[in-house]
Amino acid sequence: MTSVRDIEKAVRQLPPADLAAFRQWFAEFDAGIWDRQFEQDVAAGRLDELAGEALRDRTDGRCTEL
Repeated sequence: MTSVRDIEKAVRQLPPADLAAFRQWFAEFDAGIWDRQFEQDVAAGRLDELAGEALRDRTDGRCTEL
């Protein structure tokens, strides 16, 4: 198994084009993880209270339109 330090060292040694490709890949990879966690939280009802609060704030005029 590669350690974080090994990965950091390898990333530092990438040529600019490879670094750009890695950066793009990692951004997509990280976003996918975040999306899956968000979907799990929604499915589990962890955001219901916050959504209800936001809807009440909008109904009560405590939100501004963009």
